[in-house]
Amino acid sequence: MEILVSEVGPRDGLQNVKATMPTEAKKAWIDALVAAGVSEIEVGSFVPPKLIPQLADTAEIVAHARRHPGVTVAALVPNRRGAEDALAAGAHKLTLPLSVSETHSLANLRKTHDQVIEEVKAVAAMIRGRPEDRRPHFEGSLSTVFGCTLEGMIPDAQILSLASRLMEAGCDEVGLSDTTGYATPGEVKRLVKLVRGEVGDAAVQGLHLHNTRGLGLANVLAGIEVGIATFDASQGGLGGCPFAPGASGNIVTEDLVFMLQSMGFTTGISIEGLLEARKIVAAALPDEPLYGFIADAGLPKGWAGEGVQTRNLKEDA
Repeated sequence: MEILVSEVGPRDGLQNVKATMPTEAKKAWIDALVAAGVSEIEVGSFVPPKLIPQLADTAEIVAHARRHPGVTVAALVPNRRGAEDALAAGAHKLTLPLSVSETHSLANLRKTHDQVIEEVKAVAAMIRGRPEDRRPHFEGSLSTVFGCTLEGMIPDAQILSLASRLMEAGCDEVGLSDTTGYATPGEVKRLVKLVRGEVGDAAVQGLHLHNTRGLGLANVLAGIEVGIATFDASQGGLGGCPFAPGASGNIVTEDLVFMLQSMGFTTGISIEGLLEARKIVAAALPDEPLYGFIADAGLPKGWAGEGVQTRNLKEDA
């Protein structure tokens, strides 16, 4: 089985660090990720530079990433203005977040649910107005779907209603995002089944998970058990949400790929290549802590990549 690991560090990771990674370092990082076999990268967010100055060069980064054939260049857009800029830059995939917690939506996007849905409709109309071969994939991301630091747990009925409204407004799919790090394996299974029951299996393909409480990889396995095959991850565990206190830390790309390949899943990604890419991040952000067990402990002796470890037959005899 093939699993798509979507690298979100250049967006979700960098928007939450104090320092601004130089543009040339970002380009080198993306080049290294592609060399490692990463086929989808969320390279930035089209938001006003005064809000997130770390991502002010997103249009230039999109243009650079598009030079790599076969790589899906993704970007986050908060509204129709951001989508206009993303379309002009040539992003292949747009993600617009809709917080199922309206309190979080007001803090994050300064918009109510109804206002966000109107933005989604406008973005979908812009995409439909383009030639068919130039239409990016459009994802509506259900943020805080596993719980919110501001509101707590969100009623299922509200989640299902918003999932339906996103699809009706013109999204190609809805993603489930553990913005606050509240997800548990049981809730991952339950909510994936619940939302798929509302909008269809094909409309729910990906999970965005954090490792805030140490359950990131366990939640990935739970997702796989219910048919999810796309997972966001960030090199070094960079990332979080500025409007979800304490919810720092995406799942670590290196550790995720190691787990998946050790279980026999295909990712197409070289862990050694990821570790080389990680060096670029470390050099560009020397004061930013990076996380991950594989980077610290290394690969097991005899590890064969995709599949189980090879064994010394003489030792087994």
